[in-house]
Amino acid sequence: MMSDSTSPLSIIYQDEEYIAINKPPGLLVHRTAIDSQEAQFAVQLLRDQIGQHVFPVHRLDKPTSGALLFALNESSLSKGQKAFKMGQVNKTYHAIVRGHPAENGVIDHPLRKMLDRGPKAKSDTAQEAKTLYRTRAIIEHPIPTERYPNTRYAWVELDPKTGRRHQLRRHLSHIDCPIIGDTKYGDTRRNLAFKEQNGFVRLFLHASSISLVHPFSQRGLEIEASLWPDFQTGLEATGLTQS
Repeated sequence: MMSDSTSPLSIIYQDEEYIAINKPPGLLVHRTAIDSQEAQFAVQLLRDQIGQHVFPVHRLDKPTSGALLFALNESSLSKGQKAFKMGQVNKTYHAIVRGHPAENGVIDHPLRKMLDRGPKAKSDTAQEAKTLYRTRAIIEHPIPTERYPNTRYAWVELDPKTGRRHQLRRHLSHIDCPIIGDTKYGDTRRNLAFKEQNGFVRLFLHASSISLVHPFSQRGLEIEASLWPDFQTGLEATGLTQS
């Protein structure tokens, strides 16, 4: 599902200060040493597509899809990043997870800051991290999973109240409901089983909306990104759309 140089990015919002896309899964936001072999980035593709420089206001992990906001100038970037830093932006994500979480809840679990000097490097002190979640659907299949007689899936909606790196992936793993397709914090056997049963797997995490007060017009701004087709296929494959 990753975009290529011949496939235009899906622009879901644009004004004189900002532009937003529905980022495909598998596309990096910008160049990074961790994925030095990658040749395509959302920043480069969007710049070439609209013919002007763009500046990412926030970031999404490479395998995560969904709403990604860019500034069109440095002033807009500064104001947009300040809104994110001050907690003035509401974000909603969707995920397919292993297990059956509660109908709704709060994951209030501090996280050590991840450092750029290595994939496992973390700070000594933990930062406050809070995620609200709501379970939209659950399902159980009569397929054994390790020591359990059945396989359980859930479709959850997530509202992060802080913006720690990999927060949603780490928080869902913390409550023993890791995201399907998460190769870093997830269930390797369940990921492989999903791929064997359905012919594909991805990190089933999608940023479905961003809402904030526009830093310039002071009007409410709601940016929505529809689920990517492969995410929808994952819901259908698990039966979560019918449960």
